[in-house]
Amino acid sequence: MKTNFSTIIGSEKLILIDFFADWCGPCKALAPILKDVKKELGDQVRIIKIDVDKNQALAAQYQVKGVPTMVLFKNGKQQWRESGVLQKNNIISVLKAHI
Repeated sequence: MKTNFSTIIGSEKLILIDFFADWCGPCKALAPILKDVKKELGDQVRIIKIDVDKNQALAAQYQVKGVPTMVLFKNGKQQWRESGVLQKNNIISVLKAHI
């Protein structure tokens, strides 16, 4: 997973990682919001969901202490991160600032 993950976040395209867990209520609330964000921004951003229970080493590497945590990467560098559920417009404005 690690080499694959490095390749993914190394992209010039914006990559939004959603660290989530199946048991997490706020994560379930965030899922449809992220679908709407993807619909609106299309190919300008790639959104990837990572289950922290199945990828504990990766979650630890990025110091994900709570879920949901969104981390934005571009060219392999972290551009932004936020924990909790944000509204669609907030997420879109953050992403547009980095496109």
